[in-house]
Amino acid sequence: MAATASNRDHQLKLMYDKYVRYLFIASAFLMTIIIISIIVFVGQQGLMTFKEVSPMEFFFSAKWDPTENQYGALSFIAGSVYVTVLSVLLGAPLGLAGAIFMAKIAPDWLREIMRPATDLYVAIPSVVYGYVGLTVLVPFIREFFQVNTGFGLFAAALILSIMILPTIISISEDAIRAVPKTLEEASLALGATRWQTITKVLLPSALPGILTAVILAMARAIGETMAVQMVIGNTPQLAKSLFTPTSTLPSEIVVEMGNTPFGSAWGNSLFLMALVLLILSIVMILIIRQIAARRVV
Repeated sequence: MAATASNRDHQLKLMYDKYVRYLFIASAFLMTIIIISIIVFVGQQGLMTFKEVSPMEFFFSAKWDPTENQYGALSFIAGSVYVTVLSVLLGAPLGLAGAIFMAKIAPDWLREIMRPATDLYVAIPSVVYGYVGLTVLVPFIREFFQVNTGFGLFAAALILSIMILPTIISISEDAIRAVPKTLEEASLALGATRWQTITKVLLPSALPGILTAVILAMARAIGETMAVQMVIGNTPQLAKSLFTPTSTLPSEIVVEMGNTPFGSAWGNSLFLMALVLLILSIVMILIIRQIAARRVV
């Protein structure tokens, strides 16, 4: 009887494994179909822009005025790139310093407090960051730097640099802690100081993981919408300084998506902006996969 019951349980487990495998395959297939459908739909609508707008105008002109049939998106593309790069320049060093502290300097009891506290930043809605930036950061910039409005690239980059910190800190810390302990011990045994070991041994060894963290942070920053939309100024012009109100691809889509007729050149141009964002995100994901592959090798 016991053998029969054991055999029945074994058969049930095999059946469960079989059906769960099919469930995972079906889920992966469904997600693939959904993603491909989104890409095809956005791409089809976006490329219809070129029936009325030339690619040269869209990508290399900063004149955006749909009422005058001008659809130059250069200012939005440049704004997205500027904000992303500036936020990473501000946030990456701070995040890396926090990761080093949590991985190699902080005592265990403090690390157990700081790691969950860092992860809590992810749970804060982006609109909250934007509201704090709108009510606190923008007036501070206006008064401290004696500028007209306080809106612009600098305010948006500061907000984004805070928002990407959890990504950089958590992934970089895991990468640093994953470095074999023997490398650190060998460096110390050869007479290197603690900081020499961190900068000359641990960081180079963990570089693929750190680069992955930075690229993921860039992907988060370039697609952020609400927080940026609330502090950047939303003006279709090329930024000539850090304090010039400008706009990004996501913020412009949010501002104008409710006013555009579907199928018009105006609406199609917004879909084309979304396609550009999608392509940028895919490129970053491919870069991450290449870095991860090199790390495995």
